[in-house]
Amino acid sequence: MRKYHVYGIGNALVDMEYEVDVSDLVKLRIDKGVMTLVDADHQIRIMDHLKGHHHRKGSGGSVANSIIAVSQLGGRGFHSCKVANDTLGRFYMDDLITGGVDTNHHTHREDGHTGCCVVLVTPDSDRTMVTHLGVSGDLAEQELVPEALRASDYLYTEGYLVTSDSARRLSITAKGIAEAAGVKTAISLSDPNLVTHFKAGLMAMIGGGIDLLFANEAEAKGMADTEDLNAATAFLKTIAKEFAITRGPEGALVYDGNAMIEIAPVKVAAVDTLGAGDMFAGAFLYGRTQGWGHKRSGDLAAAASAKLVTSLGPRLSTEETQAVLRRFL
Repeated sequence: MRKYHVYGIGNALVDMEYEVDVSDLVKLRIDKGVMTLVDADHQIRIMDHLKGHHHRKGSGGSVANSIIAVSQLGGRGFHSCKVANDTLGRFYMDDLITGGVDTNHHTHREDGHTGCCVVLVTPDSDRTMVTHLGVSGDLAEQELVPEALRASDYLYTEGYLVTSDSARRLSITAKGIAEAAGVKTAISLSDPNLVTHFKAGLMAMIGGGIDLLFANEAEAKGMADTEDLNAATAFLKTIAKEFAITRGPEGALVYDGNAMIEIAPVKVAAVDTLGAGDMFAGAFLYGRTQGWGHKRSGDLAAAASAKLVTSLGPRLSTEETQAVLRRFL
């Protein structure tokens, strides 16, 4: 048995989540429903505009959310990331370790700013993200812990790493180490904007193929340059042995390497979709590393992500996550 179920590599971002109206997005000239990278000054101006809005703070980042979900479900996770020697960096690492996740945390951290993501939630439960990566934009091979990676069932990386040259190279290096050690590889496409603007970089991260790919429907279609879902799934079969396509209220599609499996949606009243894809990936990876089949893993992932969207924030409590799990044991 390997030491870790999932070894993750991703951006370390402290989420600042605000409830806003669509008119706020218009005033701030922010594209709705996607992630936009900005510099620190631009992000500060946005937060100044939102001073009168209630907000919540929490540690985030796509892979971090998934790895913590794995841990909450009872799995063992490791997360490689980069934070600065500042208040947000200390908050982030404390939260990660409290979540039961091992990490490459160091006694000495460089000066600078820990990454921050301003999350804008509109009344339709959609989330729009404005991200300043801070030192996470310099995530590089020095953050990699090869012995922990080799001792894992899966390597899981996020498409968001494609925006940084050093992080993209790290992802490619880690994939090579994983494949040489017999560790399965998984990736999330992360955001439709990335597929639009960084497709070549994403394909470089996928390389000769990936064991497991996660995407939402828009990302899957974007990678295949099509509006036809069947054509998109046909394309994904050429770059991934297995994949999961989330479809919001329509459930999900899972390809197990031989057949397409429909995962039924769990009907809920959505409040905030932030982190839903991360929860789906984390729960699905947990199921697969426990020897569960694709259908059972997909059903757990759908139930956990449905529970997540009924409240604000990118994560459930451990108690809530365990309550979902018990329905599948």
